[in-house]
Order: sequence, then structure tokens, then C-alpha cells
Amino acid sequence: MPEIQKSRPLDLSPGKFDMRSTTPRRYRPYGQRYVMDLGTLTERLRLLISRHVGDDVELLALALLEEGHAGLTFGFSIRLSDGTVTPFVLKLAPFGVKRQGNTDVYRQAPLLRALHAAGLPAPNVPWASADESDLGTPFIVMERLPGRTFIIWEPHASFDLAEDRVAALWTQAAAALARLHAFDWRGSLRDWEQPRPLAAELAYWAPILAKAPEDHWLQQGRALADALAARIPNGGPIGIVHGDYQPGNLLFDDGRLTGIIDWELASIGAQALDLGWLAMMADPHCWDTGWQPHVGIERDALITLYEEARGARVAAIDWFQALACYRMGAIACLNVRLHRTGRRIDPLWDRFAPSITTLFSRGRDLAGR
Repeated sequence: MPEIQKSRPLDLSPGKFDMRSTTPRRYRPYGQRYVMDLGTLTERLRLLISRHVGDDVELLALALLEEGHAGLTFGFSIRLSDGTVTPFVLKLAPFGVKRQGNTDVYRQAPLLRALHAAGLPAPNVPWASADESDLGTPFIVMERLPGRTFIIWEPHASFDLAEDRVAALWTQAAAALARLHAFDWRGSLRDWEQPRPLAAELAYWAPILAKAPEDHWLQQGRALADALAARIPNGGPIGIVHGDYQPGNLLFDDGRLTGIIDWELASIGAQALDLGWLAMMADPHCWDTGWQPHVGIERDALITLYEEARGARVAAIDWFQALACYRMGAIACLNVRLHRTGRRIDPLWDRFAPSITTLFSRGRDLAGR
């Protein structure tokens, strides 16, 4: 998911954190509520680290980073007896929810370990568990990579927004995606997950779109879905799919790409899904004039960079970008509805809303090529 879908800060003042999930179940455990005592979690984590590292290690402050796509994300550091401090990220599975898809946090562990071992910029996972004995819920602990994400609509002030500097970030994004897609998943991840067909991917979004608060959005989205269904391609190369590959999920340190993060939506499938999503993010024709991304490189040039790095042309890329437009439009429809009905108030979606029509319109143009 794009960075704009990250949820609001949570209030820890009572000593507990409280999470309500509001995006589709595949992306978050929709409609659930979870409460955990922060002090208990800290003590359990301290015991876990002592068991793996030794009693002479100090756990530094555990801090909530965000409510992520499925569960909670914390940052912490450990200090060894020699004074060495190492930062980590802890991801907890949501409580009381069936472990499936993105709610199965532990499923990321073998994926990230395999990618890290292959030299890809994915965080390593030193500790993880699929049961609840350690922290009360499945978890993974990842190394914290250096850098900051590049939020394409509202970049952090530390980024140089000169066109050539921004273009360099996107160029690195395309190259890193090509490297990721070259990973031989059949060697170490053959049994990790079954490939998902494109017809199922397209069908998934119909009930999400149905929640659109504006009838014209619903009609535009359904027209795009029909156009996509009429021309489903054969899928192309099958392999690791990140699921939300865009600069908001990439870390950059002093202009250099240092990490790919937020793997909750990763799957095995048609890899052009990732390129289509990245192309959508980079395409100014997908976005309203008041909601334009910082890109610095043409959409077609970005696709060419990826193809050159992969050594092959990507078939039906327009269709895959059109699917990305449909998917993003459906997600936005749901979030605008939740905002307007007060179930999840976030003024950002008022600003995003004009792009829904733009996304569906651009998708129709691409699907018809």
C-alpha cells in the first residue's frame, strides 16, 4: 500500500495501545480491536533477547512506530556489554485473528531471511516465532536498516527535490525491483506460498469497490473492471511480488537506496504487478492536478530502466498499470467512505478523493491499448 494509507498515531497514555483496523481484510484485520499491556510486552521482549543474546544485554526503550498493514510495529535497540548499540524493528501479529495472508506476520520471516541471504536490500530477521509463547502473539524481529522513506506526495524536508536527484531515487527503485524479481524463489521458497492467478487478483477488489460512497465512482470502477476482465494476460514471469513497491516503502540514506521494507503484502505471482504499481505511482496522468507525485522521470523511461535491468521486455504492462489504477481507486473509495462516515477520520482522503476519477479514467485508457 502507498504510504498515505499508514494509520493514525496511537495514544499510549493509559499504558495500553488500542488498534482498530479499517482497510480490506487482506491488508488489515478489518473491524477488529486489540489491546495489549505495553509493560508486559517490554518484559517479555527483554526475556526473549536475554535468552538469545545473554543476560548482559540491555533493552533500550521500546517505542511504537506505527499501526501497520496488519498488526503493530515497534522500534527498540539493544546495548551489549561492550557498549555496542544495535537498532531493531519488532512486528507483532494482531491478537485474536486467524493467521492468514498479511495477518500471518511470521510468514515474512523465511522470505526476508532468504532475500537477505541473497544480498538483496531486505532486513534480516534474527528472531521470529509462529506461536504465542514468547510475546503473546506471533512476531518477527528485524534489523533496522538506515535511511528514510521517500513519500512521493509530501517528501521529508531532508530530501533534495531537484529533478535530477528525485529521478535518481526512482532509477534506483527500478533497478532494485529488477534485482528482487531476479531472485530464484523456487530454490529456497518453493513451499512458501502458492502463486495467485490474475483473475483472482482482479475479482478480489469488486466487494471493496462496492463500498464507494459516490455512485459515479462505483460505475467508473466497474467499467474499468470489465475492461480488465476482457483482456486478462497470461501473467508473464512468476516470482516474488512485493505487493506495494513504491518509494514510500524504500529507504534512502544520503540519496542511496538502503532497504526495501513493509513486506506484509508479499506473495508469489505475476511480477508485472509490482512494475504496474510503480508505474502508476510515477504516472502524473493517474493523479489529480492537486495531488501530483515528485517523480523527475517519465513513466515510460522508468519502465524501460526496469526492462533493461531484467534483460527482457514486460508484456502487457499497460494492463498491469490499469489494474493498479483499479486497485488504488477501490482502496481510496473505501477509505473516503470510512472518513466521511466518521469510522476513521483522516482529512488526507478529502485531498486524495479527486484522484479517484483520474485513476479510473487513466486505467480505462491503459486497459484499452
